[in-house]
Amino acid sequence: MRIARLLPVIVLAFCSCKNDSTDYTKWENYAGTKDGMRYSSLDQVDTANVANLQEVWRFSTHDKDTLGRSQIQCNPIVVNGILYGVSPASKLFALDAATGKPRWIFDPAGKDPDNGGQKQGSFNICRGVTYWTDGSDSRIFYNVGKKIMAIEAGTGKLIRSFGHNGWIDLSEHLGRDAGPSPYVVGTTPGIIYKELLIVGSRVSETADAAPGDIRAYDVRSGSLRWTFHTIPHPGEKGYETWPDKEAWKKLGGANCWAGMSLDEQRRIVYVPTGSIAGDFYGGIRQGTNLFANSIIALDALTGSYLWHYQTVHHDLWDRDLPANPNLVTVEVNGKKIAALAQITKQGTIFLLDRTNGKPVFEIKEMPVSTKGLPGEEPWPTQPVPTLPEPFARQYFTAADIFSTDEAGKADLAEKFGKIRYHEQFDPPSKEGSWIFPGFDGGGEWGGAAVDPESSVLYVFSSELPWSLTMTDIPVQSAPAGERLYNRYCAACHRPDLRGDGASFPSLVNIAERLTPAVIKGLIRQGRNRMPSFASLPPGEIEALVAYITHKQDKEPASDPHDRAPGDSGSILDQVPYMMTGYNQFLDKNGYPGIRPPWGTLNAVNLSTGKRLWTVPVGEYPELTRKGIPVTGTEGYGGPVVTKGGLVFIAASRDKKIRAFDKRSGKQLWQADLPAAGFATPATYMVQGVQYIVIACGGGKIGTVSGDEYVAFALKK
Repeated sequence: MRIARLLPVIVLAFCSCKNDSTDYTKWENYAGTKDGMRYSSLDQVDTANVANLQEVWRFSTHDKDTLGRSQIQCNPIVVNGILYGVSPASKLFALDAATGKPRWIFDPAGKDPDNGGQKQGSFNICRGVTYWTDGSDSRIFYNVGKKIMAIEAGTGKLIRSFGHNGWIDLSEHLGRDAGPSPYVVGTTPGIIYKELLIVGSRVSETADAAPGDIRAYDVRSGSLRWTFHTIPHPGEKGYETWPDKEAWKKLGGANCWAGMSLDEQRRIVYVPTGSIAGDFYGGIRQGTNLFANSIIALDALTGSYLWHYQTVHHDLWDRDLPANPNLVTVEVNGKKIAALAQITKQGTIFLLDRTNGKPVFEIKEMPVSTKGLPGEEPWPTQPVPTLPEPFARQYFTAADIFSTDEAGKADLAEKFGKIRYHEQFDPPSKEGSWIFPGFDGGGEWGGAAVDPESSVLYVFSSELPWSLTMTDIPVQSAPAGERLYNRYCAACHRPDLRGDGASFPSLVNIAERLTPAVIKGLIRQGRNRMPSFASLPPGEIEALVAYITHKQDKEPASDPHDRAPGDSGSILDQVPYMMTGYNQFLDKNGYPGIRPPWGTLNAVNLSTGKRLWTVPVGEYPELTRKGIPVTGTEGYGGPVVTKGGLVFIAASRDKKIRAFDKRSGKQLWQADLPAAGFATPATYMVQGVQYIVIACGGGKIGTVSGDEYVAFALKK
């Protein structure tokens, strides 16, 4: 195994500016191609005939979990006429891409007769798969919880010679002691360079999270080939920026959960990272926190550092970089530049020269408030691009409050007045501050699409205010179950257990719906957005279950083998504050309390930096009937842009897929879906026919879960 070291950028800089070998007629990778463009050069379907698109096949995986709000976020791939995708329950399948008929299905939940009858995996979100072939051996790699499994592309059988009898375990080889059963899982697929599978991971959001290292594995054997430490170890680039020289031993996060992009000719993999855990208090992690919230350029063969650009210093707002960057050539002042476009949750775009990390347009370090909580040291400046123009609104004021009636508006105005701070980078406080465009964007994991012929970027944006309010963690005299709940659960399910009714379900009266055994299983395994807490000792899980089922008086005595919360030596004991929940600014009817639009598709010319157009995506029909212009909706999923002049996108909560004219933003077509398409479509050609396919999983933001993939093509 190789640990990544510094390598001069000049070694890889002398390559041609354009990757002429990219085949945009195919969709063989997550986001279409390894450069992350979400672009197709197919043009059989165009602006003149798109209205003639019709559904041609539908495939159901029959494993949705409506009660558990299961989801499909998968962007499928198509190789040699076979479509590979993933179901809500993490089943991997291969379909005839022209008919939707299954070739094979691999179920990781099935018992493995070669492994003592144990289940082959636990479930989590899986946004796609990775394909590799040497011409004779063809493999699909995909994430099932903490495992990356290797499957024969032709048969759907587990490749036993890979890793541990068919898989590698992401919770291994972390470079330090991360405790028992650390939460490290895969959500977005890795990327292939030659015979290396390069991967990131999702880790816990709490301060005791595992490291977010970037790792490369041998595609044949599963052996670890190199590691890049995103929290630098002694002697590594960036270590000198950390005031606490022991930070690498105890801090986690700075992980890449959003996917990567690859410039194969330059041999550079581009890695966007998230924040250091935990999200909202940084007193235990002073400094800028390299390499969190950064775009990191690494030598794809060795993992050696080339350059980085940090987009948020000392993140206190959960401003992870949410999607893989687009590798595009732009022309600025008559000069062609091999660039990288990185969207953010803030609704901004960082446009960098991808050979050296220098900004294409000026990025200013803007002074921001440093009035943090006691013990906190917020960074005094934050980088803000002057161009490209933001694709989302950047401010939320009292003038933006919206409701369908005056009484509702007055109620919202009262709520607005209770939050003290209103600037984008105001540090978290007990008085509260606004997170806008929202915790989930601006931009999100669906990513952006870029037309390489025009260098125009297309991106979906949600624009909903959320409030962030901190409070003291209760003193150690509180019962153990309550302390554990506040430490691990309250941020999502709120201190009162009520959740938000959509993304974070209420735990009130949970004992009437689920047995203690089922609750314990969910705590250990996680589900959808909820991480696993398998690292908790049995006594702590018992105490936690007792608390949320209101059996605190029967809380078991502490197990002498378990750690005592507040007396464990854990870094969590150094965190004195917690957030009061993810609180959206909604009116009494559940609509966003900000003037529309609430979900938009945006076009930005990367060569000029100017936004070209913005249109709403999604509709609340009941509001439209009242004469309110189409509002757009909060959503998840990305667009696909084609040479045929179209942008395809689902993403909205109203269960539709749409096509827009990429030049004007005019909607040209829409179709109903069986469930919301919270995923990015794929487009491909088989036997002379162009198809558009979308995963319809729903489940997020209170929508009904689904388990179908739907394909469209022109009427014959």
